[in-house]
Amino acid sequence: MSNSILKGFESRKFGLLGEKLSHSFSPQIHLALADYPYRLFEVSQDELGIFMKDNDLAGFNVTIPYKEKVMKYLDSISQRALSIGAVNTVVKREDGTLFGDNTDYDGFLYMLSQLGVDIKGRKALVLGSGGASKTCCAVLREQGAEVAVISRSGEDNYQNISKHNDAYLIVNTTPVGMYPDTEKSPVSLDAFDELRGVCDLIYNPLKTRLLLQAQERGIPCVNGLSMLVSQAKRAAEIFTNTEIGDTVIEDITRRITDEKENIVLIGMPGCGKSTVGKILAKMLSKTFVDTDEEIQKITGSTPAEIITMQGETEFRKIETEILSKIMKESSLVVATGGGVVTQPCNKNILRQNGRVIFIERDIEKLATDGRPLSVNLCALYEVRETLYRGFADVSIDGNYDAESVAKSIKEYLSEGYV
Repeated sequence: MSNSILKGFESRKFGLLGEKLSHSFSPQIHLALADYPYRLFEVSQDELGIFMKDNDLAGFNVTIPYKEKVMKYLDSISQRALSIGAVNTVVKREDGTLFGDNTDYDGFLYMLSQLGVDIKGRKALVLGSGGASKTCCAVLREQGAEVAVISRSGEDNYQNISKHNDAYLIVNTTPVGMYPDTEKSPVSLDAFDELRGVCDLIYNPLKTRLLLQAQERGIPCVNGLSMLVSQAKRAAEIFTNTEIGDTVIEDITRRITDEKENIVLIGMPGCGKSTVGKILAKMLSKTFVDTDEEIQKITGSTPAEIITMQGETEFRKIETEILSKIMKESSLVVATGGGVVTQPCNKNILRQNGRVIFIERDIEKLATDGRPLSVNLCALYEVRETLYRGFADVSIDGNYDAESVAKSIKEYLSEGYV
């Protein structure tokens, strides 16, 4: 990240209070916003009272599951936070008293603006009933939406959700689909024929299964990163009593996305994915992973040996299992096996944190050594070409040397595609 926007707060300490925070992006966001120490404070529910009464922080943000629970420890609360019933920003005043506010409101309002969907007079379905849900409901109602809250045990729940199939917007405020349980989705979108927008407050992975469903249907959708950055910007303004321009929100969101997203290379066996991937990883300062090499590390056998001894079906099962673990991580350049696209379930696995790039190379230029499935390349390509295009975000001409292909991919990435 670039130099901080604000200076002079180095002696004051700030942070994030929550129960599980190991994969939070908040420290790097605040580093980009202001020049103050910002740490993560993982506190158990039994220790919450002690933390609230005995810490040396000048201010802190609050996340799951404490946005409502911290309120009883505060000396004063903003009218907005009181009306919402949740606090996510706490400031220690000069007299030692604690003031609570809600900057998630600002964050979700910005997130809605990024989605670009007019919800006035439309039904919005909010999944979850916690502190984040209350904030989203407040914003949606002020924007003129008809709001229905879906919870596990409320009047509107996941068993009778079908009565809200006319929803125009769905907002997920639950942790369902969050790292590391990325295979889950709170709902299926199949029955929502009127749906025109999906917001998921989760930002790790960058694309949850809920958002991937929306993408498949061509429905505008947005993850929670823009909300996280926007609310952090407002919190930093409160912490420092300084105004920060909104232009930093998009800039920081973009930089974090660029840093965290995986670049996934697919294509025919022998098209150069591994060679290109290693060069590209250095160009982008990401970690290179070859899925075939990972399979060999874990199983002790090469893909060719597994296919020969156990059959392709067993190999594909092993490949998907290992791929699921790899693709939950971020900041990778991943070279996949040529047949990864033959398993439909792999599509969402590859796309959850990444952009998928099809390296398209002429058949006569493909390497075939040590590849038992590459006996008849023309027939193989005829079967797989449509699959490659269906998995990929873009196709790149792979008929040049590896460095030129890597540069072409980097140029594509720099164009700002989202």
